Amino acid sequence: MKLQQLLSYTRKAVDDYSMILPGDKIAIGISGGKDSLTMLYALKHLQRFYPNPFALTAITVHLGYEEFNLDRIKALCEDLEVPLHIVNTDIARIIFKDRKESSPCSLCAKMRKGALNDKAKELGCNKVAYAHHKDDIVETMLLSLIYEGRFYSFSPVTYLDRMDLTVIRPLMYLPEADIIGFTNRYKLPVEKNPCSQDGITRREYVKKLLRDLNLENPGVKNRMFTAIINGNIPGWPERR
Repeated sequence: MKLQQLLSYTRKAVDDYSMILPGDKIAIGISGGKDSLTMLYALKHLQRFYPNPFALTAITVHLGYEEFNLDRIKALCEDLEVPLHIVNTDIARIIFKDRKESSPCSLCAKMRKGALNDKAKELGCNKVAYAHHKDDIVETMLLSLIYEGRFYSFSPVTYLDRMDLTVIRPLMYLPEADIIGFTNRYKLPVEKNPCSQDGITRREYVKKLLRDLNLENPGVKNRMFTAIINGNIPGWPERR
C-alpha cells in the first residue's frame, strides 16, 4: 500500500466520524508495532493538508522490558517532526513478578491506557489516537459474541468523561494486510513485542478463526465489518 492510499482510508474515517476538529491537540499512542507507526505516518501527512488544523505529539508507555529499544522510533519521530514523550513504568514487573497474573492482558491494557491518558492530559491534549484497524474491529465483535454473548465492538470515537479526553481510531477502515504492506514498503522501524503472552491470547485465537472463515467464505470479513458499522451499536456516533 502506498502513502496516498493510506491517507485516503484515514481521511475517510476522520471525515465520516468527525474525528478531528480545528485546534485539536492529538496524542498518538506509539507501541512500537506496525499499527501505531503506520498511524503516526498517516496523521503526520494528513496534518499537512487537512482543512482543520491540529497538533500532534507521540507518547510511548515503556512497560519496563530492558530489551525494548526505542532508538529507531525516536529517530522516526525526529524525522517526521513529531515530539516523542516516553513514559517509563514498571507495568511488566507488577503484572508478572508482583501479581503473577495468569491472564495478564486485560490488566496490562488497562494500566497502559491509564498511563497514556494521564500523560496526554499532562501535555494538554484533548484527544488520543489509538491504532485499531478494520480487522481489530471485526475481531472485537467476534470476541464479544463468543465470550460475552452480545453484538459489540469499540466505537470510532469515544469520549472519556472521567478524563475529559476523546479517543479516536483513524485506521478503522484499513485492513491489517494493507498495514503490513505499508510497513514493508516504507521500512518502518517496528519493534517486536517482548511480552511472553504475545500471540497466545483469546484475540489471537479469534484472529485465526476469522482467517479460516474468510478463506472458506471469501468476503465474510468485509460483510461482518459492514454489519458492525450499520448495526446501531450503543455508543457509536452516526456517520456524516
